[in-house]
This record gives sequence, structure tokens and C-alpha cells, in this order.
Amino acid sequence: MKLPYERFDFSPISQRPKWKLPRGARLAVYTIVNVEEWDIQKPVAREYVTSPAGVVTVPNVPNWAWHEYGMRVGIWRLMESLAKRKLRASVAINGRVCEGPGEPVARAMRDAGWEFVGHGYAQAALHTVPDQRATIQQTFEVLHKYTGKPPRGWLGPGLQETLDTLDYLAEAGFKYVFDWPMDEQPVMMRTAAGPIVAIPYSFELSDLPMMVVHHHESSAWLTRVKDQFDRLYAEGAKQPRVMVMSIHPYITGVPHRIKYFEAACDYIREQKGVWFTTSGEIYDWFVSNAR
Repeated sequence: MKLPYERFDFSPISQRPKWKLPRGARLAVYTIVNVEEWDIQKPVAREYVTSPAGVVTVPNVPNWAWHEYGMRVGIWRLMESLAKRKLRASVAINGRVCEGPGEPVARAMRDAGWEFVGHGYAQAALHTVPDQRATIQQTFEVLHKYTGKPPRGWLGPGLQETLDTLDYLAEAGFKYVFDWPMDEQPVMMRTAAGPIVAIPYSFELSDLPMMVVHHHESSAWLTRVKDQFDRLYAEGAKQPRVMVMSIHPYITGVPHRIKYFEAACDYIREQKGVWFTTSGEIYDWFVSNAR
């Protein structure tokens, strides 16, 4: 069990040597799509419509169905939009999706060449599972068997970890994580089983907190993406950075929001010196060029 500064060194971005990206790019941009399986026999992961009188209801039919819409409709809309633009995404996926009724979704993403990232076996905080190490190992093995190659990335459900999680992840074979949104460049971290890399991630550009928690207008997400991109792109001339767009099929994949995601992708693709990529390719570049 280690505290954060036993895992990594403090490093001000203003004092680092210049990080170089492929083809002299200023900015690496990736999209991560969160694909989950919610168990209707347990409290839902989050509510869009609250239950009467603040009661926790099981089953919670309307909110379970809200998520199910993402699997039946929203994800296909997102996949079509990305395929039209010849873009691939990283997908943070519960292992159970590959084994349950939602398997056709996993199959379509696998066939599209998306990068599979571990997101727990089921959608539950690691603090609550009976055996965290076994759950992480199970997720690794399920995704390995399903895709034919070992998964390398991990996004914890809710980005939650215990102080031991990084050790268990590295031990299982994972190479990088998204759970530490503390930098705009990858960060090398130490574990009992060897190094693991923190890939930049942002709550600020995630559709879930913006739309569901903070109740912004749908168009506000596009405005924020553009503002974030413009600043990082300008700063990237001196010190390249990483930017992420994190989305959920049942949130961004709805008819009144998809156009803002498409507009964001188009805006970014129009700029020169941008590496539109996946999290795994960012990891590969970082470790192959680590000093």
C-alpha cells in the first residue's frame, strides 16, 4: 500500500524537456467510449430520473432502460459517426458485456478495430467487490480471450481505486491507466509489479459530469471542447500535450447531442499538427521515447 508520491515524482510541466509527438504534432487527441452492463437487480450506477421521495429502488426500470438505450441505439450512432470520419476510439468496457446480451456491441467494436480497455468486470466500484485482485484478473482474462490480444489500458468504474489497485493492475498485465487525471502528458508510475503509465484524462470533457451531474446545455460540451482544444493547441507549439473526449452511448449517442460530438471531431480534424489517435498508441509512443 503506497501513497501517491511513492508512486510518481512531482514534475512541473514548465520545467520538463520538450516532449515530441509523431510528425511534429502539437497535440494528441483520443476519444474514449464507456460501454457498461448494468444489473437491474442492483442499484443503478447513476440516475437521470430520481426515484420518488429519494428512495433507492430495485429494480429501477426507467434508469436501467436509459442505459439500455445506449446499447440498443446510441452506440450504433456513435460508431457510424466515427467510421464516417475514419476514426477509431478506445472503449472502456465491462468484461460482462463480452459475455452477455450486449455481446453484439462488443463484436461490432472489435470488428471496427477499436482498442479494448478494461473497465472492471461489472459496473461496480472496486472498493465494494469481494476480491479486487481477482476482479481485475478476471477482466484481463475475459478481454484477452474475446479480442485475441491482452488488454493494456484500464479505466476504473467511476475512476475509483484503492491504494493497492495499481499493484494489482500491473500484476495482471495492464500497462496504463486513466484513473489519475493529474497531467496533460503521460506520467510514469511505480508499482510492486513494475511501471505503469497514467494517460491524461479529464473530467472536464466527459459528457457524464457535464450533462448528468452539472446539467449543462448540450451545446456547452462543444464550446468547452473547442476552448480546451484551442488553448492546448497553442501551448503545444512549445510543449505538446494530450487531450481526451470521454463519452457514453446513452448520453452523447442521443439524437440531440450527437451533432455536437461530430462538430467537435470535425473542428479538431481541420487543424494541422494534430495526432488523432487512440490511448494505446499514445502509450506506445510515450514508452518508446521515454528518457
